[in-house]
Amino acid sequence: MTIHMEHPLFAEERQEEIVRLLRTKDRLTVPQLCEHFQVSAATIRNDIRKLAAEKKLKRISGGIIPFQKVGFEVSAASKAELNSQLKMKIAAKAAEFVKDGDTIILDAGTTTLELAKCLSDKKNLTIVINDLSIALYLEQNSTANIILLSGFLRRGQQCTVGPWATASLSSLNVDTAFITTNSFSFTKGFMTPDIQQAELKKAYIAASLQTIIMFDSSKVGKISFISFAQLENIDKLITDSNMDDTAKNLLSGHRDRLEILFV
Repeated sequence: MTIHMEHPLFAEERQEEIVRLLRTKDRLTVPQLCEHFQVSAATIRNDIRKLAAEKKLKRISGGIIPFQKVGFEVSAASKAELNSQLKMKIAAKAAEFVKDGDTIILDAGTTTLELAKCLSDKKNLTIVINDLSIALYLEQNSTANIILLSGFLRRGQQCTVGPWATASLSSLNVDTAFITTNSFSFTKGFMTPDIQQAELKKAYIAASLQTIIMFDSSKVGKISFISFAQLENIDKLITDSNMDDTAKNLLSGHRDRLEILFV
């Protein structure tokens, strides 16, 4: 971090900037913050104490990390209640990239369930799925050919994972994979809390001619247990426009090879 502040900031402004910086960094040290703001270590430590008390970050030895450094995974039922309007908008945009006759993969998740709801009128689709809720919805509300991957059922998540599910994809070639993510950072990429889910997502990407990743902006700056892809591994990214300007600007630096769509 080599950019220096041109003018001194008030404490409240400096603390807001610290929180913004953490959205694009996995961790920051006290010396880095001192250099960035051109203030003393004592001043930075006072800022850190205040922000930690407000649960806006977490103190570690010599620095700070995001408060939700390692995110836990809520149940599928709970996920459905989070940012539901944004998920519907993201899904509607994603549906524009599905045409009659396509073969597609729908990753497990509530955003992909919303996408499935947008596909009822599409004809001659073949859809590879590991999410039981999505499979059931499409069976009842579409004419799509459904390939449900076998494997271990993830408790509380209503989806299958494991070597059988991953192996099933090795000989498939699909037009588009629609992938979801639990977390995203510019250094760690796209992440999930579950190792087997990460392996399946990697297999989805490998089996598809085009990969579209969908997530709402609340996932930015959060860290989950294991990474499954970087920005260079995907073709399109669909998210909401509530993302802060710092993250938007960093994403814009990838527009030469990545199509970024805000809803």
